[in-house]
Amino acid sequence: MRLMLRACGPLFICAGALHFLRPKLYLRIMPPQLPAPELLVYLSGAAEAAGGAGLIFPRTRRPASWWLVATLIAIFPANLHMARHPELFPEVPGAGATLRARLPLQALLIAWVLSAGRPRRRLS
Repeated sequence: MRLMLRACGPLFICAGALHFLRPKLYLRIMPPQLPAPELLVYLSGAAEAAGGAGLIFPRTRRPASWWLVATLIAIFPANLHMARHPELFPEVPGAGATLRARLPLQALLIAWVLSAGRPRRRLS
């Protein structure tokens, strides 16, 4: 369990970095009604990386967890867009079923982030 909590920050740092390394992947899933999709890809990547970095340090862990909760809620429309339009993502195995199954995973990610944001007890 401790490993899972410690992995949360680095995972979000890596996920955020991918927005800068592979922006076309994220541009594809951006709902078309949102303005400035490229800017939103970079902002969401920066938000994920900053939140992940914040989880690493005890002093910033709690606010970083809430920052990441807000980020996960903000990016939910992209996941919803994918689930509602599986024909746009034929490379995803299982297509619509897989993309719909991802939606509740956001709640699990939020729970994980909140757990990682709690103060950790020191072992004596």
